[in-house]
Amino acid sequence: MDLLGRLGEGGQGVVYLAEDSAGARVAIKWLRADQSGDHVSVERFLREVQVAQQVAPFCTAAVLGTGVEQDRPYIISEFIEGPSLQRVVQEEGPRTGTTLHRLAIGTATALAAIHQAGIVHRDFKPANVIIGADGPRVIDFGIARALNATSTISSMVVGTPSYMPPEQIMGHAVGPAADMFAWASAMVFAASGRAPFGSDTMPAVINRVLNQQPDLGALDGTLRDVVAACLNKDPAQRPTAEQVIMRLLQHPAPNTGILAQAAAEAAPQAAPPPPFGPPSGPPSGPVQYSGQVPLPGPVPLAHSAPVPPPPHPHQQWQQPPYGQPTYPSMYGRPPQKKSRTPLIAGITVAVALLLLAGVVVIVQFDRSSVVAQRTPSPTQTRTSTRPSPSSTPAAVPRTGTKRTLPGGNISLYEHPSDAIVLTSYEVYDKAKEDWIDYARGSLHGTFTKYAGNWESMVSPDGRYLAGRGKSYSSDNYDFITITDRRSDDRTTVKTVKKPLISSIRAWSKDGSKILLNIEKKTGDNWSYLGFVIIDVPTKKAITVDVSDSSVRDTAFGFDAQEEGAINVYGDEKNVGLRFYDAEGKATRSTDKIGTLSAGTRAIFSPSGKAFVTNCPNGGDGDHCIWDSASGERLRKFSSDCDKVLGFYDESHLYCWEQDNGVNDEIQVADFNGKLVRKLVEVPENLDFSPAFTVNPQRGS
Repeated sequence: MDLLGRLGEGGQGVVYLAEDSAGARVAIKWLRADQSGDHVSVERFLREVQVAQQVAPFCTAAVLGTGVEQDRPYIISEFIEGPSLQRVVQEEGPRTGTTLHRLAIGTATALAAIHQAGIVHRDFKPANVIIGADGPRVIDFGIARALNATSTISSMVVGTPSYMPPEQIMGHAVGPAADMFAWASAMVFAASGRAPFGSDTMPAVINRVLNQQPDLGALDGTLRDVVAACLNKDPAQRPTAEQVIMRLLQHPAPNTGILAQAAAEAAPQAAPPPPFGPPSGPPSGPVQYSGQVPLPGPVPLAHSAPVPPPPHPHQQWQQPPYGQPTYPSMYGRPPQKKSRTPLIAGITVAVALLLLAGVVVIVQFDRSSVVAQRTPSPTQTRTSTRPSPSSTPAAVPRTGTKRTLPGGNISLYEHPSDAIVLTSYEVYDKAKEDWIDYARGSLHGTFTKYAGNWESMVSPDGRYLAGRGKSYSSDNYDFITITDRRSDDRTTVKTVKKPLISSIRAWSKDGSKILLNIEKKTGDNWSYLGFVIIDVPTKKAITVDVSDSSVRDTAFGFDAQEEGAINVYGDEKNVGLRFYDAEGKATRSTDKIGTLSAGTRAIFSPSGKAFVTNCPNGGDGDHCIWDSASGERLRKFSSDCDKVLGFYDESHLYCWEQDNGVNDEIQVADFNGKLVRKLVEVPENLDFSPAFTVNPQRGS
């Protein structure tokens, strides 16, 4: 393959024009040398290959091959002869009339195909639209994400501020609506030569995106109305790409011929603008085509989640890894559930788009739902045939007695034979801007408010209450107070000295130990330096410093035997679980387990023989059960859970599930993914953080 010259350079790589042995021209994108040592940049670069291969070739540049040269990966793709929309507008001026209309329909059609392929581009802008002879092509999928993914490659917000929607600027999870905001911004640029929120200093642009209305310039008519709708600051109010196409074609309803008509409308009516100018020269070193290289698996995307309320001044929320939403100190709220299925009304358009994108359409009627998905490969089957850790699943009570809890319209459904019991919870008081603690007087007694505590947690047998106050001791120590409900004796146990804190993490199942986390605040961030184990009978605290810097971002949890601790390490490609003994020494690690929905709390089954995670490359509803000793996967299945909280018993999980957009529920799910029992129901607008313990009186 002969290099003909350099086409340009972007934030990720340098792009060269080359010619293969058959004389066909191709583009070679080579990762920048200054990014080759950064695994995040390499992953993002290679992910472009994987994402682009999922998208219909009519709307992007087809990937032809990949390779590595000088420890830097490169991508060989189809060469689309033509300038970018950015360059066209800068050199020839704004687009008008039918040229602008065809551009709008063509780019919206490309985004419709991209979204129906299960991808969010996340960096749609004029520089990433190539005006080819056969219509516009959307390129540069380097920071794109799969719609069904659940974690992020880093916590850094990536994109171009002038074309980013408010939710992306704020670091929230984004969906197809983010691309429509960017599309509308690009159309304003195409029509006026300037972005709707300006392109001067970053703070000024961000302020306008978040707080001001866009300048739509010379846009008029239907296109102006559609663009204005897409620039709504609420993503839920923006039209989809399909709806944009229909409005631009002036169709009030879905139409089976929509793509053909959109393509006809978007087809260029004149010769394309001239291609790039002469190449500037080859790279400093040779680039040889070396065939395919292994590519990373799909990179997850965090589900959309509500913005959590402010944390306690003296208590930091648990900080899950890899961009997962943060939640209060206990289990926290579920992420807001995105619709898993398209609307029935749009199925005709959706099927047409999927067929063009090369996707097999499966329509399954489950009550009122319609599911469109890719046909799984043999290695992607959602339900494993492996046995569950327990071959004789325990019976779960079908219903429970309803009781209303203090602090809000909270409904608890209990049965004496439940495997777990709600023993404490926190409710966020918006008026006071503070979390309020409630703890139970006994396993099945009433709940009492503990307004003076940052944390309150009841032992599994209901005998002890561990509380952490809102101040240090007189000699500047953090401490917890253990109250024996039988004798009313209170014991104060000092833990760590100011400015460190020791947040209560969990009781052991036998009630003999309490695990706390040692936390330190630096700037606006908290790090986890180790843990404290309190021996309840002796009221002695053992402080354990962990020198492993790879586990600073997540809270420690009890290990399977509740003798040491665990924590999470790695990155989105290889999330692992590391085990520590009671002295803080790492004893073993289990790699590639997927993310932990509720962090390191309650991930083990009651016996300790198994633990649960979100499956690698899966979402919050994709569950993997692993053998605690060997790390071998025992089972894989899917459910409607939005956030797994832990094991209910050896053969069931319990999880958050959004019910109807009004209430959220904590449900029990079996290992076939079926929701079998409601435990708690709370209003969707109430921030509620529960803590459950194993029921020692089950069956009595």
